[in-house]
Amino acid sequence: MQGKIVKGIAGFYYVHVVEFGIYECKAKGIFRKKGTKPLVGDNVEIEVIDKDNFKGNVVDILPRKNELIRPASANIDQAMVIFAVKTPEPNFNLLDKFILMMNYQDVPTVVCFNKEELADDEYKNELKKKYEGCGCECIFISAKNNIGIDRVMEVLKGKTTVLAGPSGVGKSTLTNLLIPDMEEQGEVSQTGEVSRIGRGRHTTRHSEIYNVCKQTYICDTPGFTSLNLPDVEKEDLRFYFEEFVPFEGKCRFNGCMHVSEPGCAVKQAVEDGIINYDRYKSYTDIFEEIKNKKKY
Repeated sequence: MQGKIVKGIAGFYYVHVVEFGIYECKAKGIFRKKGTKPLVGDNVEIEVIDKDNFKGNVVDILPRKNELIRPASANIDQAMVIFAVKTPEPNFNLLDKFILMMNYQDVPTVVCFNKEELADDEYKNELKKKYEGCGCECIFISAKNNIGIDRVMEVLKGKTTVLAGPSGVGKSTLTNLLIPDMEEQGEVSQTGEVSRIGRGRHTTRHSEIYNVCKQTYICDTPGFTSLNLPDVEKEDLRFYFEEFVPFEGKCRFNGCMHVSEPGCAVKQAVEDGIINYDRYKSYTDIFEEIKNKKKY
């Protein structure tokens, strides 16, 4: 029987098998011998040892499409990062770091701005232009007013998506709209091991995958107020800012890092309004952060 690991706690792995339910499993010792550890998101083969109580063993990990370092997970198709347009004011440097982290791990990012009713069309258009300019899809929703949720579902359909964002932006409200009640999601209530998300009762403390519908999963992650930068060398940082790519090789100097060098095509594109100034400012700030980071 094959399924997907949706949660891992204290040596137990909870495996969702479509149309059957969630099985509480332990991993066979062979994984320790191989130095392999099952991850949330892994597609696995299990043997059922107690059909009535949904108990089993993970006997094989199927080949991974990818493996994310942060958050630790596997077979992720895309990331959806949620920020509020206002209240709280978005921390764009933090958002840009998240996009960088996903680009580094070769995972496409969808930028979802919640509380769209708090911003005018001009501001939303600026945000859309800014983030679509760096290769992200950008959508606006109001989880409170149930606006744009159908579009979110379209973006999620048939994929496994990491859902991330700072605390207080409405991520839990959105997640509760996306996931059916326990009564509707019968396979979850069979064991009671995986509970209904949120309802304002708690904050997510670990990564956990939830089945939204058939082959659609979301990986809910803890809220973040800061992010550790991936292990990118400052010389390579420019390759993870997609809007810089068309200008690569057009600078006066080979290997131009687009910071202080004269004759820089990227800096000229910023002056000409082709590249968003705030995105470029995030780039230089992150560049300096990497440059000044102490090596231990």
